[in-house]
Amino acid sequence: MGLFSRDDDNPLPKDDRGSGSFNDYRYDLVPARARVRIRLADSNPHQEELRRLVEVGEETLETAISRRSIEDERTDAPMLVRLFAGTRVSGVVGTVPRGLEPIVDEALSRLDKRGQKVRIPVKLAKERGALRVDLLIGQTR
Repeated sequence: MGLFSRDDDNPLPKDDRGSGSFNDYRYDLVPARARVRIRLADSNPHQEELRRLVEVGEETLETAISRRSIEDERTDAPMLVRLFAGTRVSGVVGTVPRGLEPIVDEALSRLDKRGQKVRIPVKLAKERGALRVDLLIGQTR
């Protein structure tokens, strides 16, 4: 918690606010290590969709999100995340935690500039009886 933390203003339950830190990135928003992750926020309402993905048993999950538009930036719209599971695109499974959108946007840009698929690898984790989504952002270095 920082001196100017706004966690009290966050309407999400404490266990569903997601996580990540700017301390895990260099000045150019490139992850400092390959193991850096961002846990998505607001995944509680999407547990049914996450359970479906687990049941399908798809080994490779990747994000299906696009870079933020000028309008999204202006209105401070949440960055919704869907997943590619094989050839299927899931419904929304969570949002990028508030304030960390520039990191994800920069990762997508970095992948695009390299000519790679604009998808961030994902891992599903079970925590306290709920499924959580971790973006393996360190793999976009």
